[in-house]
Amino acid sequence: MADALRIGIAGLGTVGASLVRILQQRRNELAISCGRAIQIVAVSARDRNKDRGVDLSGVEWFADPLDLAANAQIDVFVELVGGAEGAAEASVRAALARGLHVVTANKALLAKHGVELAKLAEEKGALLNYEAAVAGGIPVIKAVRESLTGNSFSRVYGIMNGTCNYILTKMEKEGLSFAECLREAQRLGYAEADPAFDIEGNDTAHKLAILTTLAFGSEIAADDIYLEGITNISIDDIHAAADLGYRIKLLGVAQRTESGIEQRVHPTMVPLDSVIAQVDGVTNAVALESDILGELLMVGPGAGGNATASAVLGDIADIAKSRPGAQQVPVLGRPAHLLEPYRQAAMQSHEGGYFIRLTVLDRTGVFASVATRMAENGISLESIVQRSKTPVVSGAPQTIILVTHATMEASVRKAVNSIKGEGYLVGEPQVIRIERPKAA
Repeated sequence: MADALRIGIAGLGTVGASLVRILQQRRNELAISCGRAIQIVAVSARDRNKDRGVDLSGVEWFADPLDLAANAQIDVFVELVGGAEGAAEASVRAALARGLHVVTANKALLAKHGVELAKLAEEKGALLNYEAAVAGGIPVIKAVRESLTGNSFSRVYGIMNGTCNYILTKMEKEGLSFAECLREAQRLGYAEADPAFDIEGNDTAHKLAILTTLAFGSEIAADDIYLEGITNISIDDIHAAADLGYRIKLLGVAQRTESGIEQRVHPTMVPLDSVIAQVDGVTNAVALESDILGELLMVGPGAGGNATASAVLGDIADIAKSRPGAQQVPVLGRPAHLLEPYRQAAMQSHEGGYFIRLTVLDRTGVFASVATRMAENGISLESIVQRSKTPVVSGAPQTIILVTHATMEASVRKAVNSIKGEGYLVGEPQVIRIERPKAA
């Protein structure tokens, strides 16, 4: 049997502690399947005296992740610190500069510095693995980077944030407001005390940017993603979607077009009978559409200590099974210097159409005015209905629901802005894209 693979782990939070526990509990099985033992020889964490429920006796401690990465006698540096800058970035760069293999779960780091880090890893002949950075325990990185080599992808999309999916699921199933569901998510530990990164769509955008690069061979472009979170989704939107045969999900979508690549993150209505509509709670789902395979939907735990640790462990096991001198898999699917410059797609017609909810004053001619503003912007309506859960009271504001056929985002926004100027709108209008997934 080959010499033990020596690993250092920076960060002993929920994921780090779970990883240590699994490595210790499964050491014999791992040694057999990998052909060598996997040994934790160094760790770094803020509080050395904290009880994490694992035995760390005999393991070298480092107060600073950078010190661990630069000086520990290890073969693999596992970064579980988090953040796009600071200790995470510095320690990963230091480890790669030494020629150490690196495993990380840090999507923010990769979204910002992934191409540079990939170049450094490839120059040093080191592996940089990051399965846990996208969709938790779902092995989508390995699938796109290795298993589906040769496929030409047309679209990748999915539910990539468990916090948002939990909130939207709870709103629908229990009829609660967004604020109530967010508080519950925070109580259960699904949402942070400051949940903005999740609920505003940033977390999903980072994951989507990484998948886009793997699928389409372009440089990472996290700053070129249309971004819209779920904070404006109301229980009225949830009910209206259900009445129309849809369910609302926060999706990240990337697709190749004739003019470039389109990336967007936003609340989306998906048909109730589609598979992705059935993905509830903190579960994630990623769909891949390609020319050879066709359609593939991968569903699984998107977060949590064990799910993320499982993905990190898979990356470590891949390194343990690799042999010196063997051809390395390119970090981002193709050699970093061969990635194409990102070309953002020109706006095109959205095939799924749009859901538009308007609250208007009860005036004669409002329906006709709304229809006219839509027609002036070349928007064809699939339906226009007045919706009310309570008896209509004369003079009280009323809700109008519009569903459009395929049209341009700019046209919808222009029409809605025109309606705002008519003087009969109450509050802000709601606009949600409708997707009709091929994977069903």
